[in-house]
Amino acid sequence: MPTARFLGHACVTITDGKNNLIIDPFLTGNSIAAVKQEDIKVDFILLTHGHGDHFGDTIAIAKRNKATVIANYELAMLCAKLGAEIHPMNIGGAHNFDFGRVKITIAHHGGGYGDDASVYTGPPAGLLITIGGKTLYHSGDTALFYDMKLIGEMNQIDIAFLPIGDNFTMGIDDAAKAVEFLNPKKVVPIHYNTFPEINQDPKEFAKKVKLAQVVILKPGESVEF
Repeated sequence: MPTARFLGHACVTITDGKNNLIIDPFLTGNSIAAVKQEDIKVDFILLTHGHGDHFGDTIAIAKRNKATVIANYELAMLCAKLGAEIHPMNIGGAHNFDFGRVKITIAHHGGGYGDDASVYTGPPAGLLITIGGKTLYHSGDTALFYDMKLIGEMNQIDIAFLPIGDNFTMGIDDAAKAVEFLNPKKVVPIHYNTFPEINQDPKEFAKKVKLAQVVILKPGESVEF
C-alpha cells in the first residue's frame, strides 16, 4: 500500500516502497517544514506551479538525487536551464512512468518564478498520480472549480490533498465543496498555517466534510492510501 508523507505547506512525498516521489518541495525557508532538503532522497520531483513556496528546493534536490522533474512544459524548460533532468508535460496530458501514471489537471491560480514571480512558468496545475494501484490527487494551489466534479467522476481517487488556507487559494468552505465534487476516500488539508495570511483551523474543515475521511497531518506525519 503506498504511503504519503506531509512535510508542511503543500509538500508531500509518496512511496510504494521502491519508488520515491516528492511534490512541491518547499523546505528551505519554510518554518513548519518537517525535514531539510538535504535529507530528501527521491527519484522524481513533481511541480504544480512556479511560485517559490512550491518550486522551493527543486533544483538542489534534483541535482543531488539525479531526479527527474515532472512539470508543465514551460516550468520544465526552466528547470532544464537550471541544470535539472526533466520530463515536460501539459494540462490534460498523461504519461506512464516506471512507478505508475501521472496526469496533469487544470488549476485556477497563477504561476511565476523568481522573487517577484515575474518569470513565466506556464499554467498552474493539479496532479493525478497513480502508484501501487492507488490514485492520489494533489490539486496544487487553486480556487474551487466545477470541473473537479469531472475529475471525481473520471477517476477513483483514494486520497486528495487540498488547500484550505484561503487568501491565495480555496478556503475551508470551498475546499469542503471540492471534496463533494472529487469524492475521494480520504482527504488531507494542506497549504495553511505557514504564513499569517493563510492561518486556518483544519478541524473546522473536518467538521464540514461529510463524504470522505479527513486525515489531518502534522508536518512529518504519514498516511497510507
